[in-house]
Amino acid sequence: MDPPSYEEASLHPPVLGTVVSNDAPPPTYSASLASPSTPPPSYREAVSVVERIETVVLDQPQSIDALGESPAQIRCPYCHQAVTTDVKYMPGKAAWCMCLIFMMPDGQGEKSIPEKDGVLQLKKGNFNRALKKYKQLLVHFYAPLSGDGHRVSEAFQGAAAELQGSEVRLGVVDISKEKDLAKELKATGPPTLRLYLSGDKRSPVPCPVPQNTASIMTWLKRRAGSVNDLITDISQSENSEELLVVGFFEDLDQDYVQVFYSAAVDLPDVSFAVTQNKELISKYDVTHNVVLLLKKSKLLQAYKMTPKTSKEELIIFITVYQMEPVTEYNGQTASQILTSPVLHHALLFVNKSSADFKEINSAFYAAAGAFRLKVLFVMVDVDEVRNGRLLEYFRVREAEAPLIRLVNLTDHVTYHLPSDTLDANTIKKFCQTYLEGKAKPKMQSEPIPEGWDKQPVKELVGMTLEKVAFNPDKTVFIMFYLPYSQKSRSLFSLWEELAKAFEHREEVVIARIDASANDINLSMQSSYPSLRLFPALYAERVVEYTGKRAVKDMVKFIDREMEKAKKDRVKEDEDRRKYIEAMKAEDAKKANETKDEL
Repeated sequence: MDPPSYEEASLHPPVLGTVVSNDAPPPTYSASLASPSTPPPSYREAVSVVERIETVVLDQPQSIDALGESPAQIRCPYCHQAVTTDVKYMPGKAAWCMCLIFMMPDGQGEKSIPEKDGVLQLKKGNFNRALKKYKQLLVHFYAPLSGDGHRVSEAFQGAAAELQGSEVRLGVVDISKEKDLAKELKATGPPTLRLYLSGDKRSPVPCPVPQNTASIMTWLKRRAGSVNDLITDISQSENSEELLVVGFFEDLDQDYVQVFYSAAVDLPDVSFAVTQNKELISKYDVTHNVVLLLKKSKLLQAYKMTPKTSKEELIIFITVYQMEPVTEYNGQTASQILTSPVLHHALLFVNKSSADFKEINSAFYAAAGAFRLKVLFVMVDVDEVRNGRLLEYFRVREAEAPLIRLVNLTDHVTYHLPSDTLDANTIKKFCQTYLEGKAKPKMQSEPIPEGWDKQPVKELVGMTLEKVAFNPDKTVFIMFYLPYSQKSRSLFSLWEELAKAFEHREEVVIARIDASANDINLSMQSSYPSLRLFPALYAERVVEYTGKRAVKDMVKFIDREMEKAKKDRVKEDEDRRKYIEAMKAEDAKKANETKDEL
């Protein structure tokens, strides 16, 4: 089974963790059906009798064949007396229902749409009715237990309460159950929040994923407003610990002012303001038509607006500098990291409790400053069990840390920093090489080298590792190494000597594999270089060598493990012989039973 993607690794609970969701399950089909608007008649109402009044007349009756809708004369077939029929119109059940429907406000005669905490529970059977009924319908297409699902659900509940009485209604669609509806609306992927206007199902307005209720309210307000709504006195808000984006504009009628406001609409979790206060312009020593990022009255960054500035460029500038140069990956930052417009991510996998963490993290920070707007720098603590899914995706083991990987979110190709020295200059050089397209991508397996099994030391790759290592007729001793590691390279000559010592023993194979260029699907708890022996057994046993790095000691280790494996192999062969005989006996028994039946 393939590991999850980088995005999936953040959207699902980690392998070793447990996520508890407070989301209640969606209502059952029967529970979601609305009750009839008019209750059925009672037993007494159903059997009520209408009293008939009989009138005797003296005129000669005229016989008719059947009763009609108007009074008429008829002879009674029982007493043979002439009577005049008396027609009365009494309200029946159908009439009462029609009256109730006409007396109800518009729409109440229809089957109601189920709600939960003020949020519409939308399905294929009621989605179109909701579109027709509500002028503005904000819909969240969610999958249960998704990363943003619980947070958005809480935000929706709060917004639904605040929007009571307005023309905006909120609804949710469980795409894991309403697959046909999701496919019809092309809602199986982002954007997961969409605003439908005036019943238009084909052109919804994408809504940013909200962090809280205020995000939804701000987005709706900004979307319906104008740049004039952002004109404010920033003297009080500029001291805020939260980021404040301030636009200094001389003329509010210029096109790039609208670009600024469009960015504000798409970033509802960020505070925006517009000012023409010349004193503030002097305070920060800037000119007009510039966007400033302020925090605690400190100028973080300035961006000069031009008529050619696009909304996308401005959003990248704001979202990048809204984050620290290095962001630690966790449950609170995952969404911010994965929704960043910067698609090149450098990830430092490191143990925060290690002795060299401070030094490595400082170098990572130093390198990050040179690549703002180009590469997003992310730190991942390998000692945090909730990061298990991310480590699984990048195939990183805790013992391998510290290391750095670069990933392109467009094609999800990963690159490995080929160095065991993680200083600022090395990291900068790696990032620059990557941006120039010169870095070598990390693959599941290198190509099988020509003549890989002709030399004393066999050169393995990902595609040949398990086939060679788990050969039940060979004892295989493998060195897992990193080509850029001095510790690994120092063992190369020793490994050649060991291979020559077993050159005339065909039952023994000495091999090595580059662990940085090939995926190793084995449990590797120690750091590289790692020496592992695979005995000649059917059982996939692996023995780690921890002895002295000398040919003499290694030869003794191999011979000792081979003697153990021989004893185990005798038992394995006996068990296999008994199993084969049992299977043959079973087949013979079934064949005899079939013959008897014939």
